[in-house]
Amino acid sequence: MLAVPAFGALVAEPLFVMADSAIVGHLGTAQLAGLGVASALLMTAVSVFVFLAYATTAAVARRVGAGDLSSAIRQGMDGIWLALFLGASVMAVVLPTAPALVDLFGASDTAAPYATTYLRISTLGIPAMLIVLAATGVLRGLQNTKTPLYVAIAGFVANGVLNVVLVYGADLGIAGSAWGTVIAQWGMAAVYLTVVLRGARRHGASLRPDAAGIRASAQAGVPLLVRTLSLRAILMIATAVAARLGDSDIAAHQIILSLWSLLAFALDAIAIAGQAIIGRYLGAGDAQGAREACRRMVEWGIAVGVVLGVLVVLARPVFLPLFTSDATVKDSALPALVLVALSQPICGIVFVLDGVLMGAGDGPYLAWAMLLTLAVFTPVALLVPALGGGLTALWATMTLMMTVRMLTLWVRTRSGRWIVTGAAR
Repeated sequence: MLAVPAFGALVAEPLFVMADSAIVGHLGTAQLAGLGVASALLMTAVSVFVFLAYATTAAVARRVGAGDLSSAIRQGMDGIWLALFLGASVMAVVLPTAPALVDLFGASDTAAPYATTYLRISTLGIPAMLIVLAATGVLRGLQNTKTPLYVAIAGFVANGVLNVVLVYGADLGIAGSAWGTVIAQWGMAAVYLTVVLRGARRHGASLRPDAAGIRASAQAGVPLLVRTLSLRAILMIATAVAARLGDSDIAAHQIILSLWSLLAFALDAIAIAGQAIIGRYLGAGDAQGAREACRRMVEWGIAVGVVLGVLVVLARPVFLPLFTSDATVKDSALPALVLVALSQPICGIVFVLDGVLMGAGDGPYLAWAMLLTLAVFTPVALLVPALGGGLTALWATMTLMMTVRMLTLWVRTRSGRWIVTGAAR
């Protein structure tokens, strides 16, 4: 009940980018290229702060389990204030440096002006995007994943309509697409804030910023930030290695990575349910309930991973032609795709245990475990081109990476040291 709506909400941001791409693509190649560069910068900036959702979910869920809804919402408000502060800070940095950032990403002379225009306007929506992350964490902690789904659907529809009206009706071009997305994002933030503020009034929670609470939210988020940056580094290294293998292999890698990311959304939805459920059990002082919930969710992760793996194998003949007609690219992708399919049960365990430890507020261990995984993955991945390996060897190292993550997370959950009961860890 928690995971299925969470999956729908997770795909909202990628759908925003897809809608923008479809609409802007008809303006011309240079505009689409500019959108691609600006979107990559924006998605990178926002993904770094995903801890706003994760840390808030765990903290709120604990207090819900302890039966203190007023404190739960107060904790959530601290997360939202932190999101507003971080969003304003990022906006202040990106607005004046937009042209330099676009150049750093290697945009062509024809695409750069469009990328700069889109980035500058869309930056105005970054505070809203971070507020949405934090407020989503509040609702997840309150065991509510349906409202984020409804808001995501409404935001996606509004974004599409506004883009068409502003890009073509008002003839604003790529600037219209950026303004449409900003308006939709602030609309979503306004809805979330309305829901949270109503809950705060209902339970007598203070809405004022609390320095100690904001500081606690930031401290809880730092280890998760390290974890996220380490994972982003792994994906960047994998892409850099694939680029050294040749044009066919990097093209095939991008196709496989897009599928891998889509599968990750499905598994991450279970992890989100894990964060909320584990936090609630631990907040209620029910250590045994937390252990049993962890076991059940691992079973769910394995089962979903098996199903996804089978679907990948069955869909191969249909999936690859959607992205390329190049036989060489297909030949490079096919064996690597089989590895992705076989690794899905491992991925299922990893995502679930990741969610369990996040729900327990065990961020420092997650940070160290991911740094260890990065240390193991990097030299092995860099050896792939040196030893004459191809894309299949690279994705074998990706499977190794997920296996290392699984082992580090399994050791922690088996130890029981993550089980700390009470309204706060």
